[in-house]
Amino acid sequence: MEGSSTRSELMEPEEQPPVDLTGGVHLLPCTVKYDGPCPVADYFKPRLTGLEMDGLALEEAYFRGRKLQGTSICFPDGYSGLVISKRTPAKTGASNSSGGNLNIWETRAKFERMTYWNHDSLPSKEDPILRSLHWLPLAEVLHRPVMPEDLIPTSMSEKNQID
Repeated sequence: MEGSSTRSELMEPEEQPPVDLTGGVHLLPCTVKYDGPCPVADYFKPRLTGLEMDGLALEEAYFRGRKLQGTSICFPDGYSGLVISKRTPAKTGASNSSGGNLNIWETRAKFERMTYWNHDSLPSKEDPILRSLHWLPLAEVLHRPVMPEDLIPTSMSEKNQID
């Protein structure tokens, strides 16, 4: 029995460039069971409070009568948020003769910053979303190829420690 494999590709859209959603992406502490058009800007009106906590500029908004407190965060250099959609097989025009499945995803929008919201607490550096961003540089270092010059001690004291 031969195993099947799935391969995924991310492509820029052919028709139009991705929309820039920077400043318009919000991570809410709830689930909204609706997927369709809505005049969000008429009802959801975040505002800066003028206060800072842990070096984070605090914002305030109300969602369905509940007070939310949030802050905007920028992604580290080299990282962006994406809104993607799966291309239909007719749109891809790609034949996959290798026998595996091919998923082609198309970038619809990008964002460099987002606002996350808490319901029961003020935003802080201990929030899981902020702490998760600390792993990005670490993952970059762990997955970087090791070059021969990386293995050579950079100083005599390091060399003496190895001996």
